[in-house]
Amino acid sequence: MQKYMDEAPRDFLTVATPGAGKTTFALTVAGELLARRIIDRIVIVAPTDHLKTQWAEAASRMGIGIDPAYSAGQGKTSKDFQGIAVTYAGVAVNPLALRIRVERFKTLVILDEVHHAGDALSWGESVREAFDPATRRLCLTGTPFRSDINPIPFVRYEHGAEGAPQSVADYTYGYAEALADHVVRPVLFMAYSGEMSWRTSAGDEVAARLGEPMTKDMMQHALRTALDPQGSWMPAVLQAADTRLSEVRKNVPDAGGLVIATDQESARAYAKLLKQITGKLPTIVLSDEKAASKKIAQFSDGDDRWMVAVRMVSEGVDVPRLAVGVWATTTSTPLFFAQAVGRFVRARKRGETASVFLPSVTNLLTLANELEVQRDHVLKRKVRSEDDIFGAENDLLAAANREDKASGELERGAFEALGSTASFDRVLFDGGEFGHAGEVQVGSDEEMDFIGIPGLLEADQVRDLLRSRQSSRATQQKKQMAQKATEAKKATEDAAKLSTHEQLSVLRRELNGLVAAWYHRTGQPHGVTHAALRKQCGGPAAAVATAEQLHARINAIRDWALKKSS
Repeated sequence: MQKYMDEAPRDFLTVATPGAGKTTFALTVAGELLARRIIDRIVIVAPTDHLKTQWAEAASRMGIGIDPAYSAGQGKTSKDFQGIAVTYAGVAVNPLALRIRVERFKTLVILDEVHHAGDALSWGESVREAFDPATRRLCLTGTPFRSDINPIPFVRYEHGAEGAPQSVADYTYGYAEALADHVVRPVLFMAYSGEMSWRTSAGDEVAARLGEPMTKDMMQHALRTALDPQGSWMPAVLQAADTRLSEVRKNVPDAGGLVIATDQESARAYAKLLKQITGKLPTIVLSDEKAASKKIAQFSDGDDRWMVAVRMVSEGVDVPRLAVGVWATTTSTPLFFAQAVGRFVRARKRGETASVFLPSVTNLLTLANELEVQRDHVLKRKVRSEDDIFGAENDLLAAANREDKASGELERGAFEALGSTASFDRVLFDGGEFGHAGEVQVGSDEEMDFIGIPGLLEADQVRDLLRSRQSSRATQQKKQMAQKATEAKKATEDAAKLSTHEQLSVLRRELNGLVAAWYHRTGQPHGVTHAALRKQCGGPAAAVATAEQLHARINAIRDWALKKSS
């Protein structure tokens, strides 16, 4: 605020992490400029109708009247209003009408989530045409920006390290800074893996473990299989998330949960699953419902446990009591991830934590680990001529068509989800990863070590507790491994008293049991493990190996297990 008032710039870009208070900052600036008579009117541009209303309500609390029902070409508004709120799409409908309005008064234009002005060339041109005469322009966005071909109006660009122009913020306030200032909550990302199986359009049945390396197409199919409400993964993760919510509500009684769904059909199915778990149907918010904004407001003001939503929570929607989230959407762009996670991080009082449950998908885990990373808006190439402009629009249209086509093929049955299981994988927090070696069953004590963390802790307390629980569990696992080794040694000694064929039979059973345990721990097929043991220890297949060779393989796989635990 002080920087803005001291510099008195015509254009000012603020990049602040979701939940950091961009709305409060902008309205404080507006109030100060009105009081000093630097401006007479305010125009707020937001991405959605819901956010227009939210801005108007926030402005009203600060004594500023904003008309969220204004439409292009309407002309005058009530004298009770100092300004209007419109959407980017609304600006594109009639930019000239807004330009005339801005020219008539000394106007502050607040461009909320200004990156939307770069979503389409026509939107950017409309924003520039409408607000070029404005006295002041305050641009706001959460992180991160993305690569694009359309420059964002009123944003300054400089050539970056790779030569491409990139945005330059006048003020940046990242997640790490906001966390240190206790402006946002610490976020724990609860990652879940599991076995997925599906049938391709060619009729082939495919099985894979979520979180293991696989092709892009396989990863997409594995993720969709996990999110299938008919499988076992989603019910298990929703149950775990509800357990986590119960733990949080012990300290924060009105804490709420949000499931972010891909589409309306999935949203309704997840709501039914939550009803089975909690006994109450959650609030369902669909983006094309007229009552969507009202439902969100009612949920925000109440104390119900769960809300399931489609697309209505990606930007700016303010429900401060949200503390637990479930990522149940196939969308995974950095921008959507940052905005969606921003729904959970808004701090009300010190010590509140946020938890987001998500699939163990590489790009999601990377985004979770890099939550504090700042990203600028990078221009892939400059648009220089009319041919370039139309070419750029055609490129965007073609890309969108390809994406829609691919999505449509999946919807029409390019694959069929056959089944899924869920297992706890790890917790990601503050750039670190915490968890147990090997597979952890949902509902186990090992899982509760992490989802049972108290809901009212400072960031450093969360970090210390995670390290402590991981260390404690590792020590316990070592003791269990040592006990098993002792028992196995005794069994081997007892086997020595048996006849030769009985001894060989006991050793083969022991080896096969260890190989099976290794599979559950690592996902490595039995045959691959047997082949690796033969390569390391020598000798023929287990069925014709000697007792000495079997002993060597048993000792080798025990060593593998001990090394993995340490």
